[in-house]
Amino acid sequence: MYKLVVETSTKLPKDVRRAVKAAKEKENAGTRAAMSLATITNNIAMADEQVSPICQDTGLPTFKIKTPVGVNQLELKAAIKNAIVQATKDGKLRPNAVDSLTGKNSGDNLGEGVPVIKFDQWEKDYIDVRLILKGGGCENKNIQYSLPCELEGLGRAGRDLDGIRKCIMHSVYQAQGQGCSAGFIGVGIGGDRSSGYDLAKEQLFRPVEDVNPNEDLRKLEEYVMENANKLGIGTMGFGGEATLLGCKIGAMHRIPASFFVSVAYNCWAFRRMGVSVDPETGEIIEWAYQDGEFIDFAAANEAEKETAASGSEDVITLQAPITEEQIRSLKVGDVVEINGLMYTGRDAIHKYLNDHDAPVDLNGQVIYHCGPVMLKDKDGVWHVKAAGPTTSIREEPYQGDIMKKFGIRAVIGKGGMGPKTLAALQEHGGVYLNAIGGAAQYYADCIKAVEGVDLMEFGIPEAMWHLRVKGFRAVVTMDSHGNSLHADVDKSSLEKLAQFKERVF
Repeated sequence: MYKLVVETSTKLPKDVRRAVKAAKEKENAGTRAAMSLATITNNIAMADEQVSPICQDTGLPTFKIKTPVGVNQLELKAAIKNAIVQATKDGKLRPNAVDSLTGKNSGDNLGEGVPVIKFDQWEKDYIDVRLILKGGGCENKNIQYSLPCELEGLGRAGRDLDGIRKCIMHSVYQAQGQGCSAGFIGVGIGGDRSSGYDLAKEQLFRPVEDVNPNEDLRKLEEYVMENANKLGIGTMGFGGEATLLGCKIGAMHRIPASFFVSVAYNCWAFRRMGVSVDPETGEIIEWAYQDGEFIDFAAANEAEKETAASGSEDVITLQAPITEEQIRSLKVGDVVEINGLMYTGRDAIHKYLNDHDAPVDLNGQVIYHCGPVMLKDKDGVWHVKAAGPTTSIREEPYQGDIMKKFGIRAVIGKGGMGPKTLAALQEHGGVYLNAIGGAAQYYADCIKAVEGVDLMEFGIPEAMWHLRVKGFRAVVTMDSHGNSLHADVDKSSLEKLAQFKERVF
């Protein structure tokens, strides 16, 4: 079980790698989307080499297990929990289990309902264990529809195959870049509210390249894959050709009064693996998702990597602390590299700063929406094991007020923020920088030292880490002149979504 956890967290399966490679090859050269995909493939190679988490948000571990009759499931649960604790201690998982009432982090990824372990029995003589690590950014973009309903841009969705089609297309639109697009979706039709979501997540365990045995669902999957990429949302929501990398749909019966369409959205960092295990010895017999070509991104042409990583665009260097004049000179689309100190701040930090003084002087500084994976060595020195951005929209109620209160000049995250923050950027002289979601190894490499930490009572992901960085690259997507790339892409993709209003099925 420990091997399964580590492999899932650090190495993308073969089918996902092929999907990412295909998206990269189709993207228009020189665009922000192309730069993002280059960073993503670089990050995958770094995670391979260092056996470190692909993304710092290692999610809520969800196991789906099939056992022969007579296998002791209690022993298997205990083995899984031991593996989870050890993987957390070794920095392969981030401590993600938080008490919903007290807010206290357990520190070892164990707690009520965590990890999720679901068992089925079967007639075969081996144990089949599948694991998915689905981070919070994409989990928050899951969505459930109750038919009939009215959908923005698409109108009425009825209780039929065409209504289902509209729901799925809308689910891709509403995710925008906040779920680390380009992504994958699993769709569950029918059931009740809980079983529908379970069916949707179960679809994510299917190989990306399989063919649905149900003819109607096969046609629907093909339709979604063809047309979702016409929305122009693109990688990270920057616009572009790759919005969706996979779509899998399953259906179950329902009661007459209810008709749910449940969608489980997964980011490009599609971390799911599986093993067949000998029930007598506990040894791994076979790994799942091993069919087809293995894409070794590290083996790509060095010249191509150099071009993809740097791009031909001008890069603006910012040294923190940053002046208001420097910030107001930036505009949407600029690529920046930050040197100096930045401070992490997620949900707990933003609530704290809203009500209290800051533990450090934040005037002219940079806040990074990030919950890193951290390990302390035997000398008591902290090291960053993974440090990509988290989804920023959760901080919308606080961000603008905090920037003005403390003089913060730049915020780094992913997926963009809303009108309240945009107005504050314009008034105060601030900027929002979109880092590449899921690129936890790429950004960890930019962090040269951990110079301190405050508010550790919130737990490692939620503490305020003081990070010394060099060459930390991001894209200006909201500037101090009232411009927002996220709002522009949302508007244009909604207009494109409307072209799929007419009945198809």
